[in-house]
Amino acid sequence: MHIWNNLKTGVLLAAITGLFIVIGSAIGGTGGMLIAFGLAVALNMGAWWFSSSLALKMSRAQPVSEQEAPEFHHMVEQLAQRAALPKPGVYIIEADMPNAFATGRSPKHGAVAVTTGLMRMMTRDELAGVVAHELAHIKHRDTLIASVAATVAGAITMLADMAMWAMIFGGLGGSDEEEGGGLAEMVGGVLMIFLAPIAAMIIQMAISRAREYSADAAGAQILGDPLPLASALAKLESLRGHTPSHVSPAASHMYIINPLVGGLGGLFRTHPATEERIARLRALAYNQAFHNERIPAD
Repeated sequence: MHIWNNLKTGVLLAAITGLFIVIGSAIGGTGGMLIAFGLAVALNMGAWWFSSSLALKMSRAQPVSEQEAPEFHHMVEQLAQRAALPKPGVYIIEADMPNAFATGRSPKHGAVAVTTGLMRMMTRDELAGVVAHELAHIKHRDTLIASVAATVAGAITMLADMAMWAMIFGGLGGSDEEEGGGLAEMVGGVLMIFLAPIAAMIIQMAISRAREYSADAAGAQILGDPLPLASALAKLESLRGHTPSHVSPAASHMYIINPLVGGLGGLFRTHPATEERIARLRALAYNQAFHNERIPAD
């Protein structure tokens, strides 16, 4: 299953990179396409190396020592051992909004960040469920994939803006003879400028949504019980939008629950419906309980 999910993610990332190159070609022809390809490679490499530090800086996360948060450090360490992972860096975000995310290009460079609001509002078991979910993202290297997808998708939007301005000024400077022959090209260019960023966003959402289900199931396995995570998700969903988030849209997909509500945050969901995630976790708990009850009878 993991191999199939990784293959699908690879195809989706390739599609995002392809969109990037197509826009580059529209702006500068063959030369633009080659430049866009070089930029895509550079962006992917940059996201690979610097995604963790950028994500933590964007969220204003601060490292917390064992002396400052001994119980939380102990929880993260225990769950990391269950997941067969090195202990990740532990970060705290001073924010009333209850939420959490993980980052890092590999398990050796992983980090888990939680808000002070999450630590206040969750029970110990619920907090452990959230941490286990984030550790599953690190184990599956979802954090790297999401960072690369977000970086390239953001660059596609930037290139589309450049293409729009190039078309405006190019059109103003064009001759009357060129207008008739270039009408179809202009219409195609306009469609591409508006549709390419939307396509990139849809691809990014597809990557994120598939990975959330997988992390929920793996997090439940790490903790040994799906119900604390289901309870945490229900609580997070009920509180979503009731406290200021101060989260950049570029970073919203990293959190266990997308903190943005309404507008584009609601139209383009980067996460599956929370109700569906909770239903799957409860079904998993039911199946586990049923299986455990049947074993002695056999």
